[in-house]
Amino acid sequence: MTPSDPSHAIDDPKRPAPGGTPVRSELERGMGLLPATATNIISMVGIGPFLTIPVMIAAMNGPHIIYAWIVGAVIALADGLVYAHLGAALPGSGGPYLYLREAYKPFGLGRLMAFFFIFQTILVAPLSVAGGAVGFADYLRFYWTTMSPAAHHLLAAAVCLGMTALLYRDITSIGRFTVVMLVVVFVTVGWVIIAGVFTFSPSMAFDFPAHAFTFDRNLLVAVGAASVLAMYSYGGYNQVCNIGEEIKDPARTIPRSIVLSIFIIAIVYMLMTIVIVGLIPWPEAQKSTSIASVFITRTFSDPGQGQIAGVIMTALILFVAAASLFATILGYSRVPFAAARDGDFFQVFAKVHPTKHFPHVSLLVIGIVSVPFVFFTLGQLVNWLMQVQILLRFIWQCGAVILLYEYRKDIPQPFVMWLYPVPAILSAALWTYLFFTGPIEGMIFSVLFLAAGIGAYWLFLRSRQPA
Repeated sequence: MTPSDPSHAIDDPKRPAPGGTPVRSELERGMGLLPATATNIISMVGIGPFLTIPVMIAAMNGPHIIYAWIVGAVIALADGLVYAHLGAALPGSGGPYLYLREAYKPFGLGRLMAFFFIFQTILVAPLSVAGGAVGFADYLRFYWTTMSPAAHHLLAAAVCLGMTALLYRDITSIGRFTVVMLVVVFVTVGWVIIAGVFTFSPSMAFDFPAHAFTFDRNLLVAVGAASVLAMYSYGGYNQVCNIGEEIKDPARTIPRSIVLSIFIIAIVYMLMTIVIVGLIPWPEAQKSTSIASVFITRTFSDPGQGQIAGVIMTALILFVAAASLFATILGYSRVPFAAARDGDFFQVFAKVHPTKHFPHVSLLVIGIVSVPFVFFTLGQLVNWLMQVQILLRFIWQCGAVILLYEYRKDIPQPFVMWLYPVPAILSAALWTYLFFTGPIEGMIFSVLFLAAGIGAYWLFLRSRQPA
């Protein structure tokens, strides 16, 4: 398909509605590099690594999950450079919605790609938020060993609503919150790493089974399956893109915050894994549902002190999980707002709080709609969340950065990804690899959801045609 006139400019942010009244509400640029990086990091850490490390060990059938963390870091960095390039060029609310719309516009596909993104967000946002809330409730079983299924669901729902209530404030206050939460995140993972350095056994940590060194199809499939889980834990490095309109000096801040957060978290995850499997034998570790708390307990020679330490660690992990939900809901709440403001979604989502200047309707809807999804298991939420996003968004976004660079010369691009276009091509190839090494039911679900998106778009176009 040949592109039409590539000189289409981005829609005027002050463009009038048909009646002549401006419809675009501006948000406040109140978040600098530190809170922006903090937003990414607290979204990345969350409950993910504390629950996925045992599952990754099981998927690899051994302690050599460092392979999956490395593959995940490569994917995250390649994909992060895609976001950095796009985010610096188009620093608006909604992030990928804006990128896809503008990159594919010269080909007449801008509205279709934007609609697909909003359509998948309707599923992805609640799945992501619910996954964090379910993980929170799962980890609480370290304290509440007799928790009933009903109590588990109610608790997860309460966490979704509680984090939404905390976000009902202006962006400057939220920026201060994220820095405080970042400190607690570093205290939590720092405790695990420092305690482990003095107690772990290197020979146990690197006692890889023979099959870990056999480069064959089985190893590739195992690494792929474990890397899907790793990417769930890495996910969130792009959170700053969703709030791009509220970032100070976005051309510099967005790329720096993305790259910084990926490097920091990759190092943290690998160190955590090494010290944990260097103290807890991997056959036991793969069955644990509260691996970090058990680990901290065993770093103490006195059982009583160890139990107290385990209780404190669990409290810190629960705080980190709640903080991650805080950042996740913050980012996703800006996506329907941006689409509605541009006329591509229901106009009620474009409303901005009259005094605090944040999209309050969009925020409330994202938080509330997440509640019904807390009835699914974390495993279901993670795999389907990743595979749906790969098929409906991630691979198309890798193409978007190339199309934007080649065909949208009218858009200033202050940051060009390193080694352009290699990271975009590598990212697309690795996302495709992860999709086909994931669960078959996830592939089927993703294809069916894509078909549903095509049908929904057809209905959307019909609804806009005059009677």
